[in-house]
Amino acid sequence: MPRLQPLRRVLPGCRDRILEVAAGFALAAVGLPALAAAPTAVQLQALEAALNGTGALAGVLENGPGLDVTLVELRRRSLLRQFPDARWQISPGAPLRDGRSTVQLQVSGTRDDGPTRYRLEAQQQLVLTSSGGLINGQTVVREQSLLRSGEADLPVSLLIPDAVLTGQRYDVDVLFDEPLEGAVAAGGLVALTGQQVNALESPDLQLGALGGGGLFKSVQAPYTPGTQTWAVLLVHPKGIVSATKRVLVVADKAQLNP
Repeated sequence: MPRLQPLRRVLPGCRDRILEVAAGFALAAVGLPALAAAPTAVQLQALEAALNGTGALAGVLENGPGLDVTLVELRRRSLLRQFPDARWQISPGAPLRDGRSTVQLQVSGTRDDGPTRYRLEAQQQLVLTSSGGLINGQTVVREQSLLRSGEADLPVSLLIPDAVLTGQRYDVDVLFDEPLEGAVAAGGLVALTGQQVNALESPDLQLGALGGGGLFKSVQAPYTPGTQTWAVLLVHPKGIVSATKRVLVVADKAQLNP
């Protein structure tokens, strides 16, 4: 593991970019009952249209397990303030082992900050439920997002598991896919609290010099089931990469691969 040395001045204001990635999702993540009706294709089309501003969310969603319509609208507006051209896309996802259907939610957008353009790409795999008329519940199976700057997308790999057991030690690794070839890079990693994620608060994150082509850290999962959300910031001469990844913490091995 490369030793991280303080490099607080590598990128002025870089911490303000971190939670712009976490803001990539309009839908919030909480648990919901295992057995419930899946939304129809027409409902999913209406939800995509509403997220993209061509319909009312209240006409598609209602409050239910894991779903707060007011919060969805607040997050959607927050994202559009940061990325005015943001677009949501909903498509069928792979079914879970218990037979539940999933959907894939993707969000993309760009933002100009002075001479720098930031590009957002975010994905969630969701289980949505319907009361028949409206979508009224959800849970998140997988979630990650990337924010990049620079003339071209700097390729990186997020080697972070989707789910871990309670109390388990696991690796949080983020690698540059191309050799550094003498370039000086820096990075930092921090666990976000639920309050920071919900309020889109930027955490304090200390950057350190990277000497091994990426950022490597061994961490421990909580001893109670829930989630951990990690925020990563990498600074490279060719651009910046900020990422968030949600890790599900479970007590049952059967839940590691839903």
